[in-house]
Amino acid sequence: MIATLLIAIAAGSASALMFASMISGAMISLLLFWLAPLPLMMAGLGWGPLTATIGGIAAALGLGAIFGLPYCITFVIMVALPAWWLGHLVLLGRPSADLNPASGSAPGTVNLEWYPVGRILLWIAGFAVLTTMAALLTLGTDAGSIAAAMKRGLMRVLDSRMVTANADMERVVDAMVAVAPLAAVIVTMISLTINLWLATLITATSGRLRRPWPDLRATALPAMTLVASCAAIAFCFTSGLLAILAQVTTTALMAAYALTGFAVLHTVTQSLNSRTFWLSCAYAVVVIFTWPVMAMVVLGIADALFGLRQRYLRSRPPPLPAS
Repeated sequence: MIATLLIAIAAGSASALMFASMISGAMISLLLFWLAPLPLMMAGLGWGPLTATIGGIAAALGLGAIFGLPYCITFVIMVALPAWWLGHLVLLGRPSADLNPASGSAPGTVNLEWYPVGRILLWIAGFAVLTTMAALLTLGTDAGSIAAAMKRGLMRVLDSRMVTANADMERVVDAMVAVAPLAAVIVTMISLTINLWLATLITATSGRLRRPWPDLRATALPAMTLVASCAAIAFCFTSGLLAILAQVTTTALMAAYALTGFAVLHTVTQSLNSRTFWLSCAYAVVVIFTWPVMAMVVLGIADALFGLRQRYLRSRPPPLPAS
Protein backbone atom coordinates (compact mmCIF):
# COMPACT_ATOMS: atom_id res chain seq x y z
CA MET A 1 0.00 0.00 0.00
CA ILE A 2 2.87 2.36 0.81
CA ALA A 3 4.47 1.66 -2.57
CA THR A 4 1.17 2.37 -4.33
CA LEU A 5 0.80 5.63 -2.39
CA LEU A 6 4.33 6.71 -3.32
CA ILE A 7 3.71 5.90 -7.00
CA ALA A 8 0.45 7.87 -6.91
CA ILE A 9 2.12 10.92 -5.37
CA ALA A 10 5.03 10.70 -7.84
CA ALA A 11 2.65 10.47 -10.81
CA GLY A 12 0.51 13.31 -9.48
CA SER A 13 3.56 15.50 -8.88
CA ALA A 14 4.90 14.87 -12.38
CA SER A 15 1.52 15.58 -13.93
CA ALA A 16 1.07 18.79 -11.89
CA LEU A 17 4.54 20.06 -12.80
CA MET A 18 3.93 19.38 -16.50
CA PHE A 19 0.58 21.17 -16.29
CA ALA A 20 2.03 24.17 -14.43
CA SER A 21 4.94 24.49 -16.88
CA MET A 22 2.71 26.66 -19.10
CA ILE A 23 3.36 29.52 -16.69
CA SER A 24 6.98 29.70 -17.89
CA GLY A 25 5.89 30.61 -21.43
CA ALA A 26 8.66 28.46 -22.93
CA MET A 27 7.93 26.60 -26.17
CA ILE A 28 8.69 23.20 -24.62
CA SER A 29 6.06 23.90 -21.95
CA LEU A 30 3.31 23.48 -24.58
CA LEU A 31 4.42 19.88 -25.20
CA LEU A 32 4.67 19.21 -21.46
CA PHE A 33 1.20 20.69 -20.94
CA TRP A 34 -0.43 18.35 -23.47
CA LEU A 35 1.47 15.35 -22.01
CA ALA A 36 0.32 16.14 -18.46
CA PRO A 37 -2.24 13.26 -18.36
CA LEU A 38 0.44 10.69 -19.26
CA PRO A 39 1.88 10.04 -15.74
CA LEU A 40 -1.58 9.60 -14.21
CA MET A 41 -2.68 7.33 -17.07
CA MET A 42 0.42 5.17 -16.58
CA ALA A 43 -0.23 4.98 -12.85
CA GLY A 44 -3.85 3.99 -13.47
CA LEU A 45 -3.02 1.34 -16.06
CA GLY A 46 -0.08 -0.14 -14.15
CA TRP A 47 -1.30 0.05 -10.55
CA GLY A 48 -5.05 0.50 -10.85
CA PRO A 49 -7.56 3.38 -11.03
CA LEU A 50 -7.23 4.03 -7.27
CA THR A 51 -3.59 5.01 -7.79
CA ALA A 52 -4.59 7.50 -10.49
CA THR A 53 -7.34 8.84 -8.21
CA ILE A 54 -4.95 9.46 -5.32
CA GLY A 55 -2.38 11.03 -7.65
CA GLY A 56 -4.95 13.27 -9.30
CA ILE A 57 -6.37 14.47 -5.97
CA ALA A 58 -2.89 15.19 -4.60
CA ALA A 59 -1.90 17.09 -7.75
CA ALA A 60 -5.12 19.12 -7.80
CA LEU A 61 -4.80 20.06 -4.12
CA GLY A 62 -1.17 21.08 -4.63
CA LEU A 63 -1.97 23.25 -7.63
CA GLY A 64 -4.90 24.80 -5.80
CA ALA A 65 -2.77 25.61 -2.76
CA ILE A 66 0.00 27.22 -4.84
CA PHE A 67 -1.85 28.88 -7.74
CA GLY A 68 -5.45 29.11 -6.57
CA LEU A 69 -8.80 27.41 -7.12
CA PRO A 70 -9.07 28.10 -10.90
CA TYR A 71 -5.88 26.11 -11.59
CA CYS A 72 -7.19 23.28 -9.39
CA ILE A 73 -10.52 23.08 -11.26
CA THR A 74 -8.83 23.35 -14.67
CA PHE A 75 -6.42 20.54 -13.82
CA VAL A 76 -9.25 18.28 -12.67
CA ILE A 77 -11.32 18.85 -15.82
CA MET A 78 -8.51 18.77 -18.38
CA VAL A 79 -6.09 16.24 -16.87
CA ALA A 80 -7.10 14.27 -13.79
CA LEU A 81 -10.67 13.28 -14.72
CA PRO A 82 -9.87 12.10 -18.30
CA ALA A 83 -6.71 10.27 -17.14
CA TRP A 84 -8.53 8.41 -14.38
CA TRP A 85 -11.66 7.50 -16.36
CA LEU A 86 -9.91 6.46 -19.58
CA GLY A 87 -7.44 4.32 -17.63
CA HIS A 88 -10.40 2.71 -15.85
CA LEU A 89 -12.13 1.96 -19.16
CA VAL A 90 -9.02 0.35 -20.66
CA LEU A 91 -8.91 -2.14 -17.77
CA LEU A 92 -12.68 -2.68 -17.74
CA GLY A 93 -13.62 -6.24 -18.69
CA ARG A 94 -16.39 -8.74 -18.12
CA PRO A 95 -16.39 -12.54 -18.28
CA SER A 96 -17.80 -14.12 -21.41
CA ALA A 97 -18.12 -17.82 -22.08
CA ASP A 98 -16.20 -18.89 -25.20
CA LEU A 99 -18.76 -20.74 -27.33
CA ASN A 100 -16.65 -20.79 -30.51
CA PRO A 101 -15.27 -24.32 -31.05
CA ALA A 102 -12.71 -23.02 -33.57
CA SER A 103 -11.04 -20.75 -31.03
CA GLY A 104 -8.98 -23.55 -29.52
CA SER A 105 -10.28 -22.97 -25.99
CA ALA A 106 -11.71 -25.74 -23.88
CA PRO A 107 -15.52 -25.85 -23.77
CA GLY A 108 -16.91 -23.66 -21.04
CA THR A 109 -13.73 -21.60 -20.77
CA VAL A 110 -14.45 -18.14 -19.39
CA ASN A 111 -12.61 -15.35 -21.19
CA LEU A 112 -12.68 -11.64 -20.58
CA GLU A 113 -14.44 -9.30 -22.95
CA TRP A 114 -12.66 -5.95 -22.77
CA TYR A 115 -14.28 -2.54 -23.13
CA PRO A 116 -14.37 -1.76 -26.90
CA VAL A 117 -11.77 0.66 -28.24
CA GLY A 118 -14.43 2.44 -30.29
CA ARG A 119 -16.38 3.32 -27.16
CA ILE A 120 -13.19 4.57 -25.51
CA LEU A 121 -12.72 6.78 -28.57
CA LEU A 122 -16.21 8.20 -28.01
CA TRP A 123 -15.34 8.97 -24.40
CA ILE A 124 -12.22 10.80 -25.61
CA ALA A 125 -14.43 12.85 -27.94
CA GLY A 126 -16.74 13.60 -25.01
CA PHE A 127 -13.86 14.82 -22.84
CA ALA A 128 -12.59 16.96 -25.72
CA VAL A 129 -16.02 18.60 -26.01
CA LEU A 130 -16.24 19.06 -22.23
CA THR A 131 -12.83 20.72 -21.85
CA THR A 132 -13.32 22.94 -24.90
CA MET A 133 -16.74 24.18 -23.78
CA ALA A 134 -15.48 24.71 -20.22
CA ALA A 135 -12.63 26.85 -21.56
CA LEU A 136 -15.04 28.87 -23.73
CA LEU A 137 -17.43 29.47 -20.84
CA THR A 138 -14.60 31.09 -18.87
CA LEU A 139 -14.60 33.81 -21.56
CA GLY A 140 -18.33 34.56 -21.42
CA THR A 141 -21.80 33.16 -20.95
CA ASP A 142 -23.10 33.74 -24.50
CA ALA A 143 -21.77 33.42 -28.02
CA GLY A 144 -21.28 37.15 -28.50
CA SER A 145 -19.21 37.67 -25.36
CA ILE A 146 -17.11 34.58 -26.06
CA ALA A 147 -16.32 35.77 -29.61
CA ALA A 148 -15.56 39.30 -28.36
CA ALA A 149 -13.21 37.99 -25.66
CA MET A 150 -11.32 35.80 -28.14
CA LYS A 151 -11.08 38.69 -30.59
CA ARG A 152 -9.69 41.01 -27.92
CA GLY A 153 -7.11 38.41 -26.97
CA LEU A 154 -6.00 37.91 -30.56
CA MET A 155 -5.80 41.66 -31.18
CA ARG A 156 -3.61 42.07 -28.10
CA VAL A 157 -1.28 39.38 -29.44
CA LEU A 158 -1.12 41.13 -32.81
CA ASP A 159 -0.48 44.50 -31.14
CA SER A 160 2.38 43.00 -29.14
CA ARG A 161 3.92 41.84 -32.41
CA MET A 162 3.58 45.35 -33.88
CA VAL A 163 1.05 44.24 -36.50
CA THR A 164 -1.00 47.14 -37.86
CA ALA A 165 -4.74 46.59 -37.64
CA ASN A 166 -6.71 47.06 -40.88
CA ALA A 167 -9.80 45.71 -42.57
CA ASP A 168 -8.00 42.65 -43.91
CA MET A 169 -6.54 41.90 -40.48
CA GLU A 170 -10.01 42.21 -38.95
CA ARG A 171 -11.33 39.58 -41.33
CA VAL A 172 -8.41 37.27 -40.54
CA VAL A 173 -9.04 37.68 -36.81
CA ASP A 174 -12.76 36.99 -37.26
CA ALA A 175 -11.92 33.81 -39.16
CA MET A 176 -9.51 32.73 -36.42
CA VAL A 177 -12.16 33.36 -33.77
CA ALA A 178 -14.61 31.16 -35.68
CA VAL A 179 -12.08 28.35 -36.13
CA ALA A 180 -10.47 28.49 -32.65
CA PRO A 181 -13.04 26.30 -30.80
CA LEU A 182 -12.91 23.66 -33.54
CA ALA A 183 -9.10 23.64 -33.51
CA ALA A 184 -9.13 23.39 -29.71
CA VAL A 185 -11.37 20.32 -29.67
CA ILE A 186 -9.26 18.59 -32.34
CA VAL A 187 -6.00 19.29 -30.50
CA THR A 188 -7.50 18.09 -27.21
CA MET A 189 -8.81 14.90 -28.77
CA ILE A 190 -5.49 14.12 -30.48
CA SER A 191 -3.66 14.86 -27.23
CA LEU A 192 -5.82 12.50 -25.15
CA THR A 193 -5.62 9.77 -27.80
CA ILE A 194 -1.83 9.96 -28.02
CA ASN A 195 -1.49 10.09 -24.23
CA LEU A 196 -3.64 6.98 -23.79
CA TRP A 197 -1.78 5.11 -26.55
CA LEU A 198 1.61 6.02 -25.07
CA ALA A 199 0.52 5.11 -21.54
CA THR A 200 -0.82 1.74 -22.71
CA LEU A 201 2.31 1.04 -24.77
CA ILE A 202 4.70 1.93 -21.93
CA THR A 203 2.68 -0.07 -19.40
CA ALA A 204 2.55 -3.08 -21.75
CA THR A 205 6.30 -2.86 -22.36
CA SER A 206 6.93 -2.85 -18.62
CA GLY A 207 4.78 -5.96 -18.23
CA ARG A 208 2.26 -4.34 -15.90
CA LEU A 209 -0.65 -4.06 -18.35
CA ARG A 210 -3.37 -6.43 -17.11
CA ARG A 211 -5.08 -6.90 -20.46
CA PRO A 212 -3.95 -8.00 -23.94
CA TRP A 213 -3.02 -5.36 -26.50
CA PRO A 214 -6.19 -4.45 -28.42
CA ASP A 215 -6.53 -4.89 -32.17
CA LEU A 216 -6.61 -1.22 -33.14
CA ARG A 217 -7.39 -2.09 -36.77
CA ALA A 218 -10.80 -3.34 -35.61
CA THR A 219 -11.70 -0.03 -33.94
CA ALA A 220 -15.32 0.85 -34.75
CA LEU A 221 -17.65 3.46 -33.33
CA PRO A 222 -21.12 2.43 -32.10
CA ALA A 223 -23.84 2.54 -34.75
CA MET A 224 -25.70 5.35 -32.99
CA THR A 225 -22.70 7.65 -33.50
CA LEU A 226 -23.93 8.37 -37.03
CA VAL A 227 -27.32 9.42 -35.67
CA ALA A 228 -25.66 11.66 -33.08
CA SER A 229 -23.45 13.17 -35.78
CA CYS A 230 -26.46 14.00 -37.97
CA ALA A 231 -28.24 15.61 -35.01
CA ALA A 232 -25.15 17.66 -34.12
CA ILE A 233 -24.79 18.83 -37.73
CA ALA A 234 -28.43 19.91 -37.77
CA PHE A 235 -27.98 22.00 -34.61
CA CYS A 236 -24.95 23.71 -36.17
CA PHE A 237 -27.41 25.84 -38.15
CA THR A 238 -28.92 27.32 -35.00
CA SER A 239 -27.41 30.26 -33.13
CA GLY A 240 -25.84 31.12 -29.79
CA LEU A 241 -24.19 28.68 -27.40
CA LEU A 242 -26.21 25.77 -28.82
CA ALA A 243 -24.61 26.31 -32.23
CA ILE A 244 -21.12 26.47 -30.71
CA LEU A 245 -21.77 23.26 -28.76
CA ALA A 246 -23.08 21.55 -31.91
CA GLN A 247 -20.07 22.67 -33.95
CA VAL A 248 -17.63 21.48 -31.30
CA THR A 249 -19.46 18.15 -30.96
CA THR A 250 -19.57 17.63 -34.73
CA THR A 251 -15.85 18.33 -34.99
CA ALA A 252 -15.05 15.84 -32.22
CA LEU A 253 -17.19 13.11 -33.82
CA MET A 254 -15.65 13.75 -37.25
CA ALA A 255 -12.20 13.45 -35.66
CA ALA A 256 -13.30 10.11 -34.19
CA TYR A 257 -14.39 8.95 -37.64
CA ALA A 258 -11.04 10.10 -39.04
CA LEU A 259 -9.26 7.85 -36.54
CA THR A 260 -11.48 4.92 -37.53
CA GLY A 261 -10.67 5.80 -41.15
CA PHE A 262 -7.00 5.22 -40.37
CA ALA A 263 -7.97 1.86 -38.84
CA VAL A 264 -9.75 0.99 -42.10
CA LEU A 265 -6.66 2.06 -44.05
CA HIS A 266 -4.46 -0.23 -41.95
CA THR A 267 -6.86 -3.10 -42.63
CA VAL A 268 -7.35 -2.78 -46.39
CA THR A 269 -3.61 -2.32 -47.08
CA GLN A 270 -2.60 -5.63 -45.49
CA SER A 271 -2.01 -7.31 -48.85
CA LEU A 272 0.19 -4.54 -50.28
CA ASN A 273 3.86 -5.34 -50.71
CA SER A 274 4.92 -1.76 -49.94
CA ARG A 275 2.39 -1.34 -47.16
CA THR A 276 4.75 0.51 -44.77
CA PHE A 277 5.72 2.98 -47.49
CA TRP A 278 2.14 3.79 -48.48
CA LEU A 279 0.97 4.12 -44.89
CA SER A 280 3.90 6.42 -44.14
CA CYS A 281 3.00 8.54 -47.16
CA ALA A 282 -0.63 8.76 -46.05
CA TYR A 283 0.34 9.92 -42.55
CA ALA A 284 2.89 12.39 -43.93
CA VAL A 285 0.36 13.95 -46.34
CA VAL A 286 -2.20 14.35 -43.53
CA VAL A 287 0.33 15.91 -41.15
CA ILE A 288 1.80 18.29 -43.72
CA PHE A 289 -1.34 19.44 -45.55
CA THR A 290 -4.01 18.70 -42.88
CA TRP A 291 -7.00 18.91 -45.26
CA PRO A 292 -6.54 15.31 -46.62
CA VAL A 293 -7.76 14.14 -43.21
CA MET A 294 -11.23 14.65 -44.69
CA ALA A 295 -10.56 11.57 -46.82
CA MET A 296 -10.05 9.60 -43.59
CA VAL A 297 -13.34 10.98 -42.25
CA VAL A 298 -15.14 9.83 -45.42
CA LEU A 299 -13.41 6.44 -45.18
CA GLY A 300 -14.48 6.01 -41.56
CA ILE A 301 -18.09 6.95 -42.30
CA ALA A 302 -18.15 4.71 -45.40
CA ASP A 303 -16.95 1.79 -43.30
CA ALA A 304 -19.69 2.47 -40.75
CA LEU A 305 -22.32 2.51 -43.51
CA PHE A 306 -21.10 -0.26 -45.81
CA GLY A 307 -18.79 -2.43 -43.67
CA LEU A 308 -15.69 -1.99 -45.85
CA ARG A 309 -13.41 -3.90 -43.49
CA GLN A 310 -15.75 -6.87 -43.21
CA ARG A 311 -16.11 -6.99 -47.02
CA TYR A 312 -12.34 -6.86 -47.44
CA LEU A 313 -11.66 -9.58 -44.86
CA ARG A 314 -14.33 -11.85 -46.38
CA SER A 315 -12.81 -11.43 -49.85
CA ARG A 316 -9.35 -12.51 -48.71
CA PRO A 317 -8.45 -16.20 -49.21
CA PRO A 318 -8.33 -18.25 -46.01
CA PRO A 319 -4.83 -18.89 -44.58
CA LEU A 320 -3.08 -22.10 -45.61
CA PRO A 321 -3.16 -24.90 -43.03
CA ALA A 322 0.06 -25.40 -41.10
CA SER A 323 2.10 -28.32 -42.43
